Amino acid sequence: MFLTISTTGTPERPATDLGFLLHKHPDKAQAFSTSHGTAHVFYPEASPERCTAALLLEVDPVALVRRSRGKGRGGAPDSALAQYVNDRPYAASSLLAVAMGTVFRSALRGVCAARPGLADRPLPLRIEIPALPARGGADLVRALFGPLGWTSVDAEPVALDERFPGWGDSRYVRLVLEGELRLADALRHLYVLLPVLDDAKHYWVTTDEVDKLLRAGEGWLADHPEHKLITSRYLSRRWGLTRQAMERLELVRLAEADDLDVEDVDNAVDDTTDTEDRPVPLAEQRREAILRALHAAGAGTVLDLGCGQGQLVQALLQDVRFTRVVGVDVSVRALTVAARRLRLERMGERQAARVKLIQGSLAYTDKRLQGYDAAVLSEVVEHLDLPRLPALEYAVFGSARPATVIVTTPNVEYNVRWETLPAGHVRHGDHRFEWTREEFRDWARGVGERHGYGVEFVPVGPDDPEVGPPTQMAVFARVATARQEKAA
Repeated sequence: MFLTISTTGTPERPATDLGFLLHKHPDKAQAFSTSHGTAHVFYPEASPERCTAALLLEVDPVALVRRSRGKGRGGAPDSALAQYVNDRPYAASSLLAVAMGTVFRSALRGVCAARPGLADRPLPLRIEIPALPARGGADLVRALFGPLGWTSVDAEPVALDERFPGWGDSRYVRLVLEGELRLADALRHLYVLLPVLDDAKHYWVTTDEVDKLLRAGEGWLADHPEHKLITSRYLSRRWGLTRQAMERLELVRLAEADDLDVEDVDNAVDDTTDTEDRPVPLAEQRREAILRALHAAGAGTVLDLGCGQGQLVQALLQDVRFTRVVGVDVSVRALTVAARRLRLERMGERQAARVKLIQGSLAYTDKRLQGYDAAVLSEVVEHLDLPRLPALEYAVFGSARPATVIVTTPNVEYNVRWETLPAGHVRHGDHRFEWTREEFRDWARGVGERHGYGVEFVPVGPDDPEVGPPTQMAVFARVATARQEKAA
């Protein structure tokens, strides 16, 4: 079995940093004993510009038979002949996954003691596996790796025999993954999905496999659209273990608070509190303010730009006045969660015709966003680096040019009112900045002047006489449209 991990680099960030992450020196070839053979790690190339690490697993067929005697793939009884005639020494499977867990243990955990912080940095990665069993074919390979952030998933079927094309393809594929990910995340994807695609394990599956699955799947498995198939296959279709894993994954989904900021947490109220005394969460107040502004503008078709997990899209669909709603986000994972929230697969034909989720970056012009009545940027701009704002401004106001644009963003002056927020901190770890009321108004008025929009400012949440509201909202109306309506 064989796989390679390649990356590219620059003089400031050399590709040979891969050696620190894998805890394997590029100038050395190392061998490690495993329960079924020997794993070799070496570097076919290692320069500041490009570095490739290779893992070669030599399986000992005799050891494989001795350790598996009386058990077939996944622990089932097997014939005597199948113990000796099989693909285990040659095709990527749970054997390779176990070897990865042994040889790249620290890398899988995202630990790099020699270079703290390096493990948290995404790298341009290319992973190749020349022979990967794929029970389900190339389409299943793409369905499993596609939602995980890889920009390219190339699963090329391997012919049964190149001399006889009429025989068709085998159940094996040559897999090439490319994308910018953390190395630990990439290795975890492989650790889980290699045995899933092979749909067999070389050892008996017990309860500790549930813990292994959830550890390796942390951060991605719970929201994967194929999480049921992955869980079932990884646990060799043992119903009791699968049910246990699914219950724990559901708890993970319920506990996730990736998109909650301090204001939402502070608005959370215990279920035992009387309904009349519960404050309305600020996130809900934002959605209500946006809906009011859209109604006042007479919008029927709406873009939710940076839709995240689909809360606003869901609220828009509940109002029949909105005939077309499109959610846009750069994160495939967020769109997957949004699709599940909206239950797109179960949605009726008429309702499904009203909604669409698309992947795209707001820093680039996109013809798909043209021709809509309104666009909403709810808690989006503060997640961009300031130098990127002009690109977003042109993409929305210059290229898409909806009649109405609604922008909400935190008011940094209000932060002193959040008791749980330390002084000097922003409300969410991903916020690149937070504006004062004056800074936001200066930016909004400048955008309006440059692109022909008038702008009105609306407070969202309690309007504190000293520091203003927690959320500030700008409603842009295209001036040309307003003049046309007046003339009409």
